[in-house]
Amino acid sequence: QVQLVESGGGLVQTGGSLRLSCVASNNVFKINAMGWYRQAPGKQRELVAIISSGGATNYADSVKGRFTISSDNAKKTVYLQMNSLKFEDTAVYYCNVKSWREDWGQGIQVTVSS
Repeated sequence: QVQLVESGGGLVQTGGSLRLSCVASNNVFKINAMGWYRQAPGKQRELVAIISSGGATNYADSVKGRFTISSDNAKKTVYLQMNSLKFEDTAVYYCNVKSWREDWGQGIQVTVSS
């Protein structure tokens, strides 16, 4: 069974930074892409950022210039560096891994005060 373990969430003030990490279990042999989605109460889940195994990245317009996604393919880990956080970034963030199938993390809370 594929497991995605997310970490790095928490509570920060506006303008602060957080770094999310997601580690995929070792039984994932070939990952095509890894990314982060988020869902705020009453809103749809949306793509935040995604990175392919080749390093190509894509970001939601709302986070461009503030968030940076990166990965370590050997460690099957994806990171999301979040800078200049805004209140509207408050959401549950979900790790997503695309291999021969698609897997999701359980979600991790990011709360930006005020």
